[in-house]
Amino acid sequence: MQLEIRPDPAEVGRARRWARSRLAGSGIAADEPLAETLILLVSELVTNAVVHTGCPAVLRLSLPGTDRGESEEAEESVTVRLEVADSSDRAPVPRCVGSDATGGRGLALVDGLADRWGWSPEGAGKRIWCELDRCSEPRQGAAVAYGGGLASFEGLAFEAV
Repeated sequence: MQLEIRPDPAEVGRARRWARSRLAGSGIAADEPLAETLILLVSELVTNAVVHTGCPAVLRLSLPGTDRGESEEAEESVTVRLEVADSSDRAPVPRCVGSDATGGRGLALVDGLADRWGWSPEGAGKRIWCELDRCSEPRQGAAVAYGGGLASFEGLAFEAV
């Protein structure tokens, strides 16, 4: 499944709504921790694409039961994959931000919340991806992020450009 993203900050909300609507048919409940984490990751990666490239992007989701028709038993241990492809060929660059900065922690959050993430060249641009394992235990970073504090991410930030 994919969604075309315009280079407009309003697209971040549209991407979240789109992702939530896709969760319903995938067997992932909206109140499941995996769903909450996935929506946060959509926000972060789409925001990075919109803010740092100023170019259109493509959001792709691979959810259980929607792409390959897995059985219910197989869905219990599947991996959810999120990708955002844009036309900027500039690699994600680490950024250090102060504790009072209002931005700059997007990929540090992705690093703390996703089971795996990375990036690769795609055509003239790049693709940033992350994966969540449905059967994995909640990660410590998720509790910190949802608790409203970013203490564990202080000073760690990455800028996706």
